[in-house]
Order: sequence, then C-alpha cells, then structure tokens
Amino acid sequence: MSERAPAQGRAPLGLIAGGGQLPLEILDDLKARSEPVVTIAIKGEADPAFVRQADHELGWGQIGHLFKVLHSAGCDRVILIGSVTQRPDFTSILGDLGTMRRLPAILKAMVGGDDSLLTRVIRIFEAENLRVVGVADVAASLLATPGLMAGRPLDGDMETDMRLAWQAVRRLGELDIGQAAVSVGGRVIALEGAEGTDAMLERCAGLRANRRVRAKGMAGVLVKAAKPGQDLRVDLPTIGPRTIALAREAGLTGIAVEVGRSLIADRQATLDAVSANGLFLYGLTRPDDQEI
Repeated sequence: MSERAPAQGRAPLGLIAGGGQLPLEILDDLKARSEPVVTIAIKGEADPAFVRQADHELGWGQIGHLFKVLHSAGCDRVILIGSVTQRPDFTSILGDLGTMRRLPAILKAMVGGDDSLLTRVIRIFEAENLRVVGVADVAASLLATPGLMAGRPLDGDMETDMRLAWQAVRRLGELDIGQAAVSVGGRVIALEGAEGTDAMLERCAGLRANRRVRAKGMAGVLVKAAKPGQDLRVDLPTIGPRTIALAREAGLTGIAVEVGRSLIADRQATLDAVSANGLFLYGLTRPDDQEI
C-alpha cells in the first residue's frame, strides 16, 4: 500500500476508520470531491470493504507507525470515524518503537482528569500537531437537515410525542447519561443509558408486547440529540437502517434527530426504510436557535 500524494497543493486528510458503513460513506464523499485523503483501517474493527481499499491497516499498539504514516503523507488533519467494539490489544506495542518512545506521553494523556476518553484521545493527536476534525468539517452532507426528511407528515399526536421526547433528551444530556428518549401517548417510556439506542428500542418493543405500554396501532416517537458540550468531532448521535427497523418493531410512528449534530448512516437506504415502514424522519433544531 502506498500513500497518496497531496493534490493541488492541499494537505491530505487522515481518515482513521473503525467499523460500520460511515467510514466508507465519508471516503466516497471525499473521492467525489477529489479531496486528498490517506486511509487507515483499525485492524479487527474496520469493515472489510474499507480494509480492501485502505492505504494502511494498523493495530492498537502501532501508534508510532500511525503517526509516521500521517506525517510522511503530509497530513495536518485527521478524522476518527466508525465504531469500536473490541477491547484494544496493545501486544503489538513491543514491535513499534515509535509507540514505546511516546508511551509516557500517551499514558499521561489517557490517565486521570474529568474529561472524556475521546477528549484525551484528541489530545494525543494534537500533541503530534494533527488537528482532529469532525464530519461537519469534511462531509456535512451526511448530517441531518431541518424538517421532514422522509416519510409521512406529522399529526398533532406525533408532534406532542416528539416535543416531549426532545425535552427528555435535553434533560438526559445535561446529566451526561444518554442521547435518546422515546415518548408514547404523551408519556416518556424509555431513556437511553449505557445499553445504547438499539437496546433501548428493543426494550420499548418488549413494553408494548407485555402491555406495559398500551397504544392502538403505531404510536410514539424516538428522539436522538447530542449532549450539551459534547465533542461533535468524534461522538455524533447516529441512526441508520437498523434504527428504522427497530423503531418499527417497537411500534413507533417516527424518529426525530438534531439538525447538524446527528448523522444519517447509509443515508439513502435509511430514508427509503423510513418511507417503506410508514414512519417519518424529522430534523429538529435546538430551541435556542429556532423553536420547533
């Protein structure tokens, strides 16, 4: 694998990919605009389709090699995108002198403090003169847009549930607990915790099945939004086709996400699934910007 030379004098973006389709979508968007990019797949995490076209595939212990690749290619920015599901394996550190040389600084950045792990990871890159950017900086077309994006128009009950779940998510975010809530019939029935959105929706389906939540036909709305002060470069709320499928299984009427601060993964398939399942997908703007 070989680095790509900067095009038209622009420094290439370093794209570091975990799992899922988002890294591929961002890469496709960058290629369509002829943006120079150096792609690095995280070993054991990145989608095989991404690995096949990546410039490099590196393990967790190859941080020294990672920085060498980025600097050699002339990168001045990086984006960290995709899921990470496995416990990092640092056994390969023994063969990476660059990682061992940086180990004291890495440990100092990773240990202690009240900020999040992701913030400390960003600090490591910044110490190497690499600016961490987000999807909004490089592929804004993947973000949620205002108003109805797909599906059925909203009626009064849907709007009531959407507003209530939106309020719940904002309170939830203030406590740094989760990014999602579900309201059915004017009552919040679920708040996202450590289990994540998918598990929360499965819980909602169970509540409907055992009649702990009673509603005739499809009812209720899922809302997802970023937490206050959340670093939008590395941790955006995301929905995709699976979210739509689980919302339908839970009997919901639709989903609302925060404009400009939420990702629509596999966008066309997601929008098609919304319409095919008789749901709606709506983009909400924060009340301090514009009331819904």
